[in-house]
Amino acid sequence: MPLFRRRQRRGQVRVADSGDLDHLKSFAASHTGVEAFVEPPTAVSTTTVVFVANTGEWTRRRVRDARAAHELANKLGIPSYDAAVVGYPQRMRDWNQRKRAGGDDQTASGGSPG
Repeated sequence: MPLFRRRQRRGQVRVADSGDLDHLKSFAASHTGVEAFVEPPTAVSTTTVVFVANTGEWTRRRVRDARAAHELANKLGIPSYDAAVVGYPQRMRDWNQRKRAGGDDQTASGGSPG
């Protein structure tokens, strides 16, 4: 990853890059029970995918489109779902609540995709 990046113009949506895919692959390889939840594009972001481990720890990254997200999950051997249809697992909400309460020493992987 370059030390300095060109700033995005206001209103310009950042697209997925190889760093996003590498992060998702690394997360899936280093956690157990990972499932993928594909999020549709919005007015301010492209399609994203949330990987959720069996502990509830999660990470979100941009992907090219929903098909690419499902294909990545299939390639990694993890189940994938459309988040707009099935929602998010309770374990993810529980993990977020533990993080907010300070009851877990792990560093959050979720949040801004970078």
